[in-house]
Amino acid sequence: QVQLVESGGGLVQAGDSLRLSCAASGITFSSYRMGWFRRPPGKEREFVAIITRGGISTSYADSVKGRFTISRDNAKNTVYLQMSSLKVEDTAVYYCAATSRNGVREELHGYDYWGQGTQVTVSS
Repeated sequence: QVQLVESGGGLVQAGDSLRLSCAASGITFSSYRMGWFRRPPGKEREFVAIITRGGISTSYADSVKGRFTISRDNAKNTVYLQMSSLKVEDTAVYYCAATSRNGVREELHGYDYWGQGTQVTVSS
């Protein structure tokens, strides 16, 4: 079966860096565009970043642009989210997701598979 497993979350201080990983299995990883989303406390799930199948093109939410970097290693079936200059408002459960569709970016329903999430807490 398909599995997306996030790791790397934790408790950090504002200004710190953290790298999240998402390991995929059960899919042809290189055939999927991969995204990261997050759900802050008391809020809806929101788009963070997406990367194309070959890793050439990326796109980010304005709130993380310049601080977060999405990347992937198709040989390892893994997508990463490098987070720098973390802010308290980055506190959320972070999810990775896979979509086989072109043109999907922020639309939750456009993603085929989701991970269970990993908690990131940024303290002041």
